[in-house]
Amino acid sequence: MSHPDYKLNPQSLGTPRGVSSVSGPHGVGASPGDRKSKNKAKRGKKRSIFETYMSKEDVSEGLKRGTLIQGVLRINPKKFHEAFIPSPDGDRDIFIDGVVARNRALNGDVVVVKVLPEEQWKVMEPESSDREVDAARESDIPEELCGRHRPPQPLKGYDDSPDVIIEAQFDGSDAEDGLDSTQNVLVDGVQRLSVCVSAKGRECAGTRDTKDENTFPSQDTRASPEKTLQKSAKVVYILERKHSRAATGLLKLLADKNSELFRKYALFSPSDHRVPRMYVPLKDCPQDFVTRPKDYTNTLFICRIVDWKEDSNFALGQLAKSLGQAGEIEPETEGILTEYGVDFSDFSSQVLECLPQNLPWTIPQEEFSKRRDLRKACVFTIDPSTARDLDDALSCKPLTDGNFEVGVHIADVSYFVPEGSDLDRVATERATSVYLVQKVVPMLPRLLCEELCSLNPMTDKLTFSVIWTLTPKGKILDEWFGRTIIRSCTKLSYEHAQSMIESPAQPVPEKALPPISPEHSSQEVHEAVLNLHGIAKELRRQRFVDGALRLDQLKLAFTLDHETGLPQGCHVYEYRDSNKLVEELMVLANAAVAHKIYRTFPERALLRRHPPPQTKMLSDLEEFCEQMGLPVDFSSAGALNRSLTDMFGDDKYSVARKEVLTNMCSRPMQMALYFCSGVLQDRAQFWHYALNMPLYTHFTSPIRRFPDILVHRLMAAALGYRALPDLEPDVLQKQADHCNDRRMVSKRVQELSTGLFFAILVKESGPLESEAMVMGVLNQAFDVLVLRYGVQKRIYCNALPLRSHHFQKVGKKPELTLVWEPQDVEQEPVRQVITIFSLVEVVLQAEAAALKYSAILKRPSSESAPGLWEEEESDSDPEA
Repeated sequence: MSHPDYKLNPQSLGTPRGVSSVSGPHGVGASPGDRKSKNKAKRGKKRSIFETYMSKEDVSEGLKRGTLIQGVLRINPKKFHEAFIPSPDGDRDIFIDGVVARNRALNGDVVVVKVLPEEQWKVMEPESSDREVDAARESDIPEELCGRHRPPQPLKGYDDSPDVIIEAQFDGSDAEDGLDSTQNVLVDGVQRLSVCVSAKGRECAGTRDTKDENTFPSQDTRASPEKTLQKSAKVVYILERKHSRAATGLLKLLADKNSELFRKYALFSPSDHRVPRMYVPLKDCPQDFVTRPKDYTNTLFICRIVDWKEDSNFALGQLAKSLGQAGEIEPETEGILTEYGVDFSDFSSQVLECLPQNLPWTIPQEEFSKRRDLRKACVFTIDPSTARDLDDALSCKPLTDGNFEVGVHIADVSYFVPEGSDLDRVATERATSVYLVQKVVPMLPRLLCEELCSLNPMTDKLTFSVIWTLTPKGKILDEWFGRTIIRSCTKLSYEHAQSMIESPAQPVPEKALPPISPEHSSQEVHEAVLNLHGIAKELRRQRFVDGALRLDQLKLAFTLDHETGLPQGCHVYEYRDSNKLVEELMVLANAAVAHKIYRTFPERALLRRHPPPQTKMLSDLEEFCEQMGLPVDFSSAGALNRSLTDMFGDDKYSVARKEVLTNMCSRPMQMALYFCSGVLQDRAQFWHYALNMPLYTHFTSPIRRFPDILVHRLMAAALGYRALPDLEPDVLQKQADHCNDRRMVSKRVQELSTGLFFAILVKESGPLESEAMVMGVLNQAFDVLVLRYGVQKRIYCNALPLRSHHFQKVGKKPELTLVWEPQDVEQEPVRQVITIFSLVEVVLQAEAAALKYSAILKRPSSESAPGLWEEEESDSDPEA
């Protein structure tokens, strides 16, 4: 039965959200006012649905003894009854089956669980159905594996053009986790928007289901001939409520008009199925809601959980506000920000009073005596053309001996953010700027982000610099850190720098470049860019020789209509040499600063580590690659990088296969984390897996990341500019933990924003056709990577006009044979074989009026039945 009151995710459910099948099924709109509840009331007592939480003392003792386990709860966004926490030993995740076992914990909460007796563990059948492979891994892809990716910022004031190009922007996070996170933007973010119900009544989701650890790729335990067990548990305590307890959704009247509850409460249905339904007091609802409920059918509300009793299937909620029409960009965006606890309010007057009041502000004279004056040097910025918060600038001066003096100059944001001030407190709490497709929620007031701190051209700016003497091969001969003053001579975009790189012998026409200060010529800037490019190439080459990993994945950039703000189109962002140039120098600066602060303050350095991949997922992937005949070496980050680099050719089919395999390799990767060096005793845990570096930190983006401000303060203390910040290691670690949480939230919100815009694009401009490559094969469906857009979708057989379909294993490789109904009675049915790495044509199409879309396999012609560019191989024959 479908739920018409779900705005984005109509879903076929046996029980309403918030109710486990253990406590009995209810119909749509079921409430505590139904017959069962009334009968219980008549009996004078209520049956507890959830267990009482254990005491803090018992929990503490259980964790010490190892009888209890703590971890972050992940709830499957498509099957809310399935949840998981990571296993402490790195093995397959621990399964939490049902809402009752989850015990009112929500996605992202830090929970304590008790492992159930083995006879209650999840049985994983060798030939399990599709639902067995749906799991709850969020797209926790480490952003540093990917390049300096920054979510897009809007262009304003371009009255001469109706179109606004929103670029993929790149941040100072560099290549740090070796993986481009935006690919999976379109995983969980779109999942939230794209579940539909097929005509045949079964759930059909247009996106890829995130996979359980035992699933590579979509194979589940079918790879094993024996049944296996997955350790299962129940939640006994919530250590930390990380979930905001807020949700967006729709409001409706209760189903039972005769119940007493009907006169007191309305039913709130969150868009996110992982959040329970809530009963909202009618007094909080719009005045005419009871008399005109249909007027609010498509109105988006925000509701917060205020209570959830042990004896109630549903939570009690409080309406926060009405957002507007569901499916519109701004209401949906505000809902996303609220759900994830992003503070997008205006900065208070107390915060703004911390900023310089006498504008235009000029650098005080005493700063010139404290800083190295670089205003005459040829310094410039390279950023996306849409960027307004310019963190970093570069310089490159040739020396007489053939070497170069190379500088990375970072905005001295800490100068404007006094410790303990109201400004410091709000920046600490926000921890990061949050970039959406159409706008940014800044960490700091715009006066700082875009004027006082931003390294805008032809104005004096306070900076913190790292300056090296480098050979043309990138070998460091000398290194200097210090506070400086610069005067950027121009603001280059990545396109400007790229055009200079691509025409080394020919000057770029002046009219094609931005204004350059009179003290420097375009030729001087051109030469500096070329020299930096040459050095960066050597740095990059050496970094990968030394064992770094990079998993390049597709990123979307949108073209927005200037008048409406709606997406007009999108394209995959091209990551070019100009991006790599900046990335390499940011990596070099961050690593240099990490070594400096750790040498000086070994107990109080704020660093960034990247744990190795999850062992179980990695071994599953390794086994899959062996089955597919892919010679991938997973022994180290560098070995994996070499395998992916060397394995494929440059023809279209090979490039597509590499995209799919790269995506698979991203799944075992863990997040990079900020930490205090005095808290981790084992130096081996400091290691950064993707960069293959012993020490790393974030220094290069203080306008939009609070950890960078903390690192600037540590650097200032290390260089004698100030006293060491009064932070004990455990306090600094708490700040690091908070920054990790907010960085994850920022990433999730970015993904949801991208998913929102892509869903609207499909609705407004679809259907969209694209080639896709099969990533995983199930017995009733298969997953594809849509190559043109980088989105992953699941295609269900029963949504296609098939005469029949048949799943089998050929050796250990899953294979799905589709037999299409002929369009003409005189034609023979077309047989199409779907295997991993098959190339197919898909159509993305909007579903009804709601903001969701699905993928449908395009009917093949008889000539192309096996798949594009693919001959029907002998191993697709069961007899082979």
